[in-house]
Amino acid sequence: MRVFRACRDLGIATVGVAPEDDAASLHARSADETVRIASYLERGEHVRAAREAGADAIHPGYGFLAENADFAQAVEAAGLTWIGPPPPALRAGGDKLEAKRLAREAGVPVVPEGEPGEIGYPLVVKAAAGGGGRGMRVVREPRELDDALAAAKREARVAFGDERVFCERFVERPRHVEIQLLGDSHGTIVALGERECSVQRRHQKVLEEAPSPALDPELRARMGDAAVAFAQAIGYRSAGTAEFMLDGRDFWFLELNGRIQVEHPVTELVSGADLVAEQIRIAQGEPLRAEPRLVGHAVEVRLYAEDPRTFLPQTGRLERLRLPSGVRVDAGVEEGDEVGTSYDPMIAKLIAHGSTRDDALDRLAAALAETDVGGVVTNLPFLRWLVAHPALRAGETTTAFLTEHPPLSAPPLRLPDRPWRGGFRLNLPAPPPAPPPDPDTSRAAGAHGAEQSALSAPMPGTVIRVLVAEGERVQPRQPLVVLEAMKMESPIVSPYEAVVRAVHVVEGDRVAGGTLLVELEE
Repeated sequence: MRVFRACRDLGIATVGVAPEDDAASLHARSADETVRIASYLERGEHVRAAREAGADAIHPGYGFLAENADFAQAVEAAGLTWIGPPPPALRAGGDKLEAKRLAREAGVPVVPEGEPGEIGYPLVVKAAAGGGGRGMRVVREPRELDDALAAAKREARVAFGDERVFCERFVERPRHVEIQLLGDSHGTIVALGERECSVQRRHQKVLEEAPSPALDPELRARMGDAAVAFAQAIGYRSAGTAEFMLDGRDFWFLELNGRIQVEHPVTELVSGADLVAEQIRIAQGEPLRAEPRLVGHAVEVRLYAEDPRTFLPQTGRLERLRLPSGVRVDAGVEEGDEVGTSYDPMIAKLIAHGSTRDDALDRLAAALAETDVGGVVTNLPFLRWLVAHPALRAGETTTAFLTEHPPLSAPPLRLPDRPWRGGFRLNLPAPPPAPPPDPDTSRAAGAHGAEQSALSAPMPGTVIRVLVAEGERVQPRQPLVVLEAMKMESPIVSPYEAVVRAVHVVEGDRVAGGTLLVELEE
């Protein structure tokens, strides 16, 4: 929908593509023409659709094949214009391991990666070919490694068609800051400032802002120079984002996203640039128009169909959808649409701009108060809580924010003064890892006084692993069943030490929310 809007502003007709299970989506009925395809992940289907419709160019959007170099090459080989980075740049930047090697050569600091025994624990397993939290697992002890590697590979294969993963040192409590890049075909590459994206759940962002409250002009310049240096090293063109971890005044390159980002609107509102229009103009061979500038402050939140406490995805029909009028809204659905299990459950993005950070947050809070969704459980209560939270208001955010401030928990009465906020560090222990979400559990007394529990699916999805059998003794927090929904895996764990009384599902079953999965008996 975002790409369609830019195309129409430029007088360009649009062709949408959709597989059978997404044929009723808003984008499929909003394009000037829509072509049915077998799957979003099949490269040849997109080329076929473009030829069938007589299209000139392909814009890959946010995900799926957006950073796939083979897809970009296939588009160009078919005589079509690829609205994105050149295939060699995608290969260099899209493969996280190769990107880290090139970053080192360009003098850009990176987080160490390697074998688990070399880098130690805690570590993080990452998909080599993708992002957005898919194929990503934090591992704190050696005994967790095998399961984490297996789950990360499965998610990466489903989301990106590439199951390669690698291990990297896990940095506790960093900020996540990214630099927006634009490069044209004439050799000009500019950094359009940064976005703060530290508030995340399941390794996916939920709130982004520009500029970052943690950066001053000197640090902003250093990070921008590092991002441009990497982009120049790989011959980058089009829009892209260099992602960094920031700790105090130290930063490390994470990866390059060779596409437009979901959170790009906050950069557009403070810079005045239309990043999608810039992508299209660059693909036409035009020089860059956008210039680095910073006017005011912008904040974005993502409205999801998900439980506001556990962040488990939800499904259903949007019986009521009232989105605010006083801020920018980028929506992917309309009232009456169905939210299913096959794709990301994002409903809309709400983006507020103000002269100051407080002004932008106040406008966003008012917009969230105006928002109303019926028929589907959403994270709207969580977003209202988040935007009002005193730690968020004070700019005290790291990637551990939702570990230290559990969703919808009571905020502290006041934030303590923090004179060590600069370069000084307290040697506090790391926060405990967030546990897997609990299933719906009902408990009753058994025939001989033993307590029984019936564990039900907390969301609709597909059973991809059954890890226990009838009669087996299980320990507290031991995974029993793994559900997959929206390309993410969720383990269903035992609430206490017990014996498995019955298992009601097998691998491959598609289950609705509330379906009985496992019965336990103490």
